[in-house]
Order: sequence, then C-alpha cells, then structure tokens
Amino acid sequence: MQLSELAGRRVAVWGTGREGIAAIEAIAPVGPASLVAVQDKPTFLAATAWDRAVALFEGDAVGPALDGVEVLVRSPGVGESNPWIRRLRDRGVSITGGTALWMADHAKQTIGVTGSKGKSTTTTLISHLLTATGRPNELGGNIGVAVLSLPPAERYVLELSMYQCADLTDSPRIAVVTSLFEEHLDWTRDGLPSQYYAHKLNIAMHGPESVVYNAADPTLSAELAARPGLPLVPVGGESSFHIADGWVVRHGTRLFPRDAFGLRGTHNAGNLCVALAALEAAGVDVVAERAAVEAGLRSYTPLPHRLTPIADPSGVEFVNDSLSTAPQTTIHAIEAYAGRPLAVLLGGQDRGIDYTPLRDYLRDKAVPVTLIAIPDSGEHILDVIGDLPGVRREVAADLPDAVRLARELVPPGGVVLLSPAAPSYGRYDNYEARAKAFIAAIEATRAPA
Repeated sequence: MQLSELAGRRVAVWGTGREGIAAIEAIAPVGPASLVAVQDKPTFLAATAWDRAVALFEGDAVGPALDGVEVLVRSPGVGESNPWIRRLRDRGVSITGGTALWMADHAKQTIGVTGSKGKSTTTTLISHLLTATGRPNELGGNIGVAVLSLPPAERYVLELSMYQCADLTDSPRIAVVTSLFEEHLDWTRDGLPSQYYAHKLNIAMHGPESVVYNAADPTLSAELAARPGLPLVPVGGESSFHIADGWVVRHGTRLFPRDAFGLRGTHNAGNLCVALAALEAAGVDVVAERAAVEAGLRSYTPLPHRLTPIADPSGVEFVNDSLSTAPQTTIHAIEAYAGRPLAVLLGGQDRGIDYTPLRDYLRDKAVPVTLIAIPDSGEHILDVIGDLPGVRREVAADLPDAVRLARELVPPGGVVLLSPAAPSYGRYDNYEARAKAFIAAIEATRAPA
C-alpha cells in the first residue's frame, strides 16, 4: 500500500512516538477522508505535549474512535497479540505501518537490514562504507530517523526491526539478514517462534534482488531454505567474504586485516562479512576498492551501548552492552572477553525468553565466569543456568549494587560486563537509560583518588 492510496480513506495512526508522529505528518497532506491518532494506554508525553491538529484518543475512547476506520497505521510496538489488532483484522480493516507505506515508494533504492542480533552494527557499517566509497546515502529506520521523515536521496540504508518487517508488502532491493533466534514472541499473535521467524523474514518475501545472509547461522539458513525461490547470497564460506589467518578474504585475495574493523568477537567478524557482501550486491567492487573500504573500516565509530569499553583507574575494564536483550547476544559478548576474569550482570524485563542456550554455552565451553543477577529476571536466569563448574552465581538488589559487588569480585585486568540478556523496560525507560545508570554506578563506586 502506497501513501497515495490513503487519499479519501478513513485512517487511524496508532502511537504518539517518533514513528506515529512521522506517520501523521506524512499522511495528512495526502488527503484522507479522516485522520485520528489513538493509543490504548494514556501517556504523560501525549497528555502534556500533544499539540497537533489531529485528534488524539486514548484509553476507553479508542474503541469509538476506531469505528468505521478503513486503514490502521500502527507504530512498531503494537503487536499481533494486541486485542484491538485482532478485532480490527476480524473486521477487515487494513493494517500497515509507516515503514511499509514508505517502502512501497522507495524499495528499489533501499538496502534493508534485519536480524535478531547484529542489525544495528551491520546497518551503520554498510552506510558508513558506502559513504567511504563515494556513494552518499541516508541512514534510518529502527535507528536514527523514522523512514517517513527521511529526506529524498539516491539510496537508503535502513535498520528494520521485526515489527517493521512484519507489515512489508514490498521488499527492499537488497534484503540483509544477520541472524535468527527466538525473540519478541510476546508481539506475535500466538507467541510461536514460527510466527516470529515469518515476521522477520517477511523482509525477503516481496521481490528483492538479493537476500544477503549469514550462512553460519543454522536457524537462519534452515528458515531461508524452507522458502524456495529467493535470490540467496550466503556469506561466510570460502566462496564469499570470510576471515582467514586474520585477514578478510574474497576470491582468494587478502583484502585487509580483520582488525581494521575495531569491534571484537566472532559475531562482529560475521557482521563485517555480511556488510561487505551487501556492498557488493549494491554494486561496489570491494576487491578493486579495498583501499577505500579499509579506510572506512578504520574510521568507523562503533555504536554506543554495544560492547563499549569503559576504562577505570582500578584496572578493571567495565563494558557497556546494554543493547543486549537476549541470551544469544550475551553469549557473543562473553565470547569476546573469555580468557580474562569476568563478571556478567544479567537481568531485566521478564518476557519469558528461553535461557537454556546461555546455560548450554557455559556448560559446553566451560567458561569460568561470575554471573550477577539484577531485577527483574536475573534470579530466574540463574535458576535456569543452575550449578555449573566454574560458574559463580550472585544476586544483587539492583544495578548499582551489582556494580559494587562486581568490584569486590573482579581483580585488576578483569572485566565487568553489563550484557543483561533482557530488555530494560520496567526498571528503565530504555537501554540508554540503563546504560546511564551503569555508568553512574561505576563512577559512584570508584575508590577516592
């Protein structure tokens, strides 16, 4: 569905955040027969700052406001499990999102990146390397600017969440998938992994030219193989970009050292190779332009809150990985620092995620580590992990208490890693607020100079 198709129709926009506001501002000039904003839970922000001409209906007023609506444009957080979404679908209301409306007009100019992990790094890296090789682009989506607020451009690079992928009816020209594991099951209609996978991989189901993906991920490879006819571009083997003897290699040619890309860990090496394959799919001759690509890699600034080191006078290295919201992301973080004395701070919003992959990793790899549980789900995670050789388990009252405890347990040269394996909500507004609390706790517990 294109934006122009909303002309003369009765439209509601669900949400008052940046995605909802961008949708309202884009839809109003098209000339809908009516346009309202709704959300089922009143918020302080909307109550105090809503000054737009479009009427806002909240709480009990949502039902009457949606009577007769033909199209609902939902913000990403409004999931298939929401009772109103179920009712509207049963009534035959068309449900879409701002990203889907935008993509209908811009798919051929777009590289879209999704994945259960690695999508933010891969998206920003692709955008940065395109710029470094003389190909200007606009970055947006789930990171930065909402797509309906993006300016006109020759090419776009978008990070797309599962929420944004779910409503797409047009695939980006190049669809990139970094990884696939169970997450956000509470958003799906019935809480099933198969539904999550289908929503995520919807990015590739509507005519992309290329589907670039991490072939080292068995779940991702299996799910894509079960969807025949896709123009797949597997990444990671000797026939594609890969790492060998500390070098990035393509067609048997050493391009540049792996450490030209400063982010640690095997998973980031995979993100790098996927990004390079996406560049190649977009027409960049990475082998011929390897000098410019290497310069771009060396100038890349990592995302905040993703394995960000924080120096400390004690000699202990604190690491902010507040973006970690699943056990798989914490596994990758632990891999990056294995071999040093290590304490990991775990816990956050309890979404019923399965933590057995983290338990199995610690058991099978025999990683010596101290795990410190923080509310709300930290103690549950420790219960799932159970008693394992080399794993010490501790419980903290809150994040500051966990930092204090970690200082007592980790010697100089060791690492204190905030990689919670859970979302921040409940205790914090978002992962950024959680990171600020972590940094504040580090500063508050430093020994006097």
